[in-house]
Amino acid sequence: MNTETSYALTRPAYVDQSHLVVTDLPLVSSFYQSMLGLKVIEKSASGDVLGVGGTPLLALTTGKDVRIAPRNAAGLFHTAFLMPSRTELARWLRHAAHNNVALDGASDHLVSEAIYLSDPEGNGIEIYADRPHEQWKFHPDGQVEMATRRLDLQSLYNTAPDDTWNGMADGTAIGHIHLQVGDIPEADAFYRDVLGLRLMARYPGASFFATGDYHHHVAANIWNSAGAGARAEGMTGLSDYALRFNDKAALDKAIAKLDELEIRSDKRNSGVFLRDPWGIGLTLRA
Repeated sequence: MNTETSYALTRPAYVDQSHLVVTDLPLVSSFYQSMLGLKVIEKSASGDVLGVGGTPLLALTTGKDVRIAPRNAAGLFHTAFLMPSRTELARWLRHAAHNNVALDGASDHLVSEAIYLSDPEGNGIEIYADRPHEQWKFHPDGQVEMATRRLDLQSLYNTAPDDTWNGMADGTAIGHIHLQVGDIPEADAFYRDVLGLRLMARYPGASFFATGDYHHHVAANIWNSAGAGARAEGMTGLSDYALRFNDKAALDKAIAKLDELEIRSDKRNSGVFLRDPWGIGLTLRA
């Protein structure tokens, strides 16, 4: 079994974990366990921490004042789970097909092959596998060639080994997180100019940011949420997520920029916690 670390995670910084607020914790948690194959790592009265091979990826919490976020609120577009190989993507697809998991779509993005679905509370999910990095095409300005083409699910399914599925394979990670924001220039100003991520691609109404020439670690779009203000306390959906820095210098630079611009941040969870312009929480840590 090849558990070579995915390219996305070897970059100067990458998405480490995601935290969703839900109304029906048992329902949503059991979906991520049975349909996505995540395992419970920690359980408390207020929530579950789920992950792969003992590595936490997704925290789910609830509370008595939780209220449903409107569809046009800033927050999560999808959490993208990166499979360690195309074979694992095919294996998951086979599991999904045999368990009648409703899919929202499937795309070939040139750099990756992606399958889309939603959890029971409408939080978007992407399950994907990257093509080898050396096959990606880069433009002279350093941006990466991406597209959205139809993915042939049947031919992907046909490559799946005929064996039992025991959940997500070791090495599965959150490859990227895709956000709904209120304004793209403001997202560029925050993710590129403040945090130091590089703009890797643009679509109409969307920007894709990454470190170390990955196609994207963070994306932001206004497709449902143009003009959205900051998230209210206790809204369902994405509460916060974490960016982990392999490169301490890049982390120090981002933190210095926060101080320089007087963006409020607090030391917590062995990192620095702040909120983006839409109130989405973000922990930066090494």
